Amino acid sequence: MINETYFKHFPTLESERLLLRKLELTDALEILSIRSDESVMVYMDSERQSTVEQSKRFISMKLKMYQENTGIFWAIIEKSTNTFVGDFSFFKVDQKNSRGEVGYTSKSEFWGKGYMQEAMISILSFGFRELKIHSLEAHINPGNNKSRAILIKMGFQKEGYFRENHYYDGKYLDSETYSLLASEFKTDKK
Repeated sequence: MINETYFKHFPTLESERLLLRKLELTDALEILSIRSDESVMVYMDSERQSTVEQSKRFISMKLKMYQENTGIFWAIIEKSTNTFVGDFSFFKVDQKNSRGEVGYTSKSEFWGKGYMQEAMISILSFGFRELKIHSLEAHINPGNNKSRAILIKMGFQKEGYFRENHYYDGKYLDSETYSLLASEFKTDKK
């Protein structure tokens, strides 16, 4: 069973370079900078944000999920500069089956520096060990090679390729699904 304590007291986490804190409405400009960046959004298959108000609504929806015990959303902050790097979430948390879905984005200037992997090691460790999640899934656009690579590096296994199962922007798109069990997770990623 999911440890619901963390839905009453937000789990702030830390790693060597990162602070992983609760995503707040005051992060709207940072979220806008990520979710309006075409290089980030090209494979997201979701609405690009163009105003701070859209970003505030997006964050408000995420905060509501936390209040409803169905999602936890972290801001990824570089500790040495207090710079917003990106975000990571557990969402669609299924209490009965101890399962959830992961989602993540980062500013393009932080790609290739190991920040997302570092964040994922901390957050997935917390999810499996403390939150008591049994399994996680991730859905990606098949063209998103960067996302696929980090999922595989973290131990996720491909479970399926779904043809035209996602409708976005006037067309049906394919998706790939990956999963990771608590028993398969290892923190010693190279």
